[in-house]
Amino acid sequence: MVQGWAALTTGAYCWYNNDSATYEIPYGKLYNWHTVNTGKLCPIGWHVPTDAEWTILTTSLGGIGVAGGKLKETGITHWLSPNSGATNESGFTALPGGGLTGTFHYIGSFGYWWSTSELSTDEAWQRTMYYNHYYVTRTNYLKTYGLSVRCVMSL
Repeated sequence: MVQGWAALTTGAYCWYNNDSATYEIPYGKLYNWHTVNTGKLCPIGWHVPTDAEWTILTTSLGGIGVAGGKLKETGITHWLSPNSGATNESGFTALPGGGLTGTFHYIGSFGYWWSTSELSTDEAWQRTMYYNHYYVTRTNYLKTYGLSVRCVMSL
């Protein structure tokens, strides 16, 4: 458990299990949405995608029913078996960095990525990919959760 994480209304990040030596490479950090909202996570010319940009991506890959496989890293080096449908034909190389909802969970099983789009004052949209499915889900999560972030090039 991460003390005080769920009560934060300011930006924060950590590594899975608070263990940067083991998890920083390859998974990176887990960020709360308040950090995403600063607009300062990505280098100049890049940004965290909006919910609409995530939808454009999954639609261009054939829809949410198959896009997960096209986004996930192939094999079972990081994903648990069977890593269903993983082709990484998009070059995205999605990894299952797990999440933080007060406790750490699901590394190897699930990858969660924030969007910049809010649903309400307490929740924002994110995408999830699974070790045992081809699809990508769109879900609203509490802004205090710790999820992965992917930067995309600004146009």
